[in-house]
Amino acid sequence: MGKVVLVTGVARQLGGRFVRRIQREPEVDRVIGVDAVPPEHHLGGAEFLRADIRHPAIARVLAEHAVDTVVHMDVNGTPLGKSGSRATVKETNVIGTMQLLGACQKTPSVRRLVVKSSTNVYGSAPRDPAIFTESTPPKSLPSGGFAKDAVEVEGYVRGFARRRPDVAVCVLRFANILGPCADSPLAEYFSLPVLPTVLGFDPRLQFVHEDDAIEVLRIAAGEPRRGTLNSGTFNVAGDGVLLLSQAARRLGRPTLPFFLPTVTWVGSALRSVGVLDFSPEQIRLLTHGRVVQTAQMRETLGFHPRYTTAEAFADFARSRGKGLLPPETLARTVDRIAAVLPAGRGQN
Repeated sequence: MGKVVLVTGVARQLGGRFVRRIQREPEVDRVIGVDAVPPEHHLGGAEFLRADIRHPAIARVLAEHAVDTVVHMDVNGTPLGKSGSRATVKETNVIGTMQLLGACQKTPSVRRLVVKSSTNVYGSAPRDPAIFTESTPPKSLPSGGFAKDAVEVEGYVRGFARRRPDVAVCVLRFANILGPCADSPLAEYFSLPVLPTVLGFDPRLQFVHEDDAIEVLRIAAGEPRRGTLNSGTFNVAGDGVLLLSQAARRLGRPTLPFFLPTVTWVGSALRSVGVLDFSPEQIRLLTHGRVVQTAQMRETLGFHPRYTTAEAFADFARSRGKGLLPPETLARTVDRIAAVLPAGRGQN
């Protein structure tokens, strides 16, 4: 008998893509997708079970299907669809994870657990280190929002690992996931026609392409290859960084700098009218940025992303179309201005 893999959060695009990918693994016999709502996309040959992980019934699902691998992807920062709420997201992230881990603890057949987490657990603060490693404590713990959810989720996962030392546990801390199908808060922000920014700050950002996210989840869910170990906590991000100003230029979107208190007010206004989930934690990211080290991802997990941070962002930008200031038009304009300036003026 091959592996029986249960995947949560399959109604989202990333969860659906992972379900379709993991079915192609030769050692996988069955894939069971679970979510509180039916997915609008197909899941290939996977079985779909409509189940809410916040309810104890998830334990029956694990036991009845003799699940041996659980991939928990239902940890997210935004509601699914326009009708969702932040309260529902928090309950799914925290209460749902607690119920799922309790079910895994009671199910003897479970041998591997993979949890999709986020580099949001490090927070974003003015005195942060230049680069976070997996063992770097945050300067200040996140006080709310998805970042706090991720911190709580990881705490419950560590408790589970102590109670079930026979289960291989892998926590993947993803940088901001981007790509043509990205539906994250940052993807929504970069889709605005004009990008509000914080005056005087140009944060460093990292991205991971959605294709790379699927691949690293596949590696984490399988047996470790020779010379690698896919148990533990790993930062996942593409090589390099992008400044927010560089990202805006590559999108062709003008920026509108505000003083920090004004940006906070703008974020609250955008959230209240449902235009964008511009949360305080995202404002902190767009103020101070965040960069993580990925040496463990490469050396221990054995995963090497296909896309750099810049390449992941470029693929995302192509899917969003030209902005108000297309980069090629902006470059031509700058060249024309430079051509008519007296010699030496353009060097200042």
